[in-house]
Amino acid sequence: MFLVTMHQGRLFPDPSPEATDGRGRLPCRPKRWREAVAELLTLQPEYADWLEALPEGLHESPTAQALEAIVELDLDSLADIDPPRGYGRD
Repeated sequence: MFLVTMHQGRLFPDPSPEATDGRGRLPCRPKRWREAVAELLTLQPEYADWLEALPEGLHESPTAQALEAIVELDLDSLADIDPPRGYGRD
């Protein structure tokens, strides 16, 4: 299901009830950014473990290449970003 916003008539997915603040609104963008980066930082070691556990025959596979790309991402630089609050609230 999609929600039509007044901003340029764009269609955006309806936020899930778990993602909203109880009033049907999404949390502010900086909070969502921090949560997304935290999730990526949690997932990256799991992908590293998966890569290390791959059988020898799959070390050159597309799966291994994708896992290597994920493991090599510099997520610390994302974590260092403090997004603006916007509208003069910085």
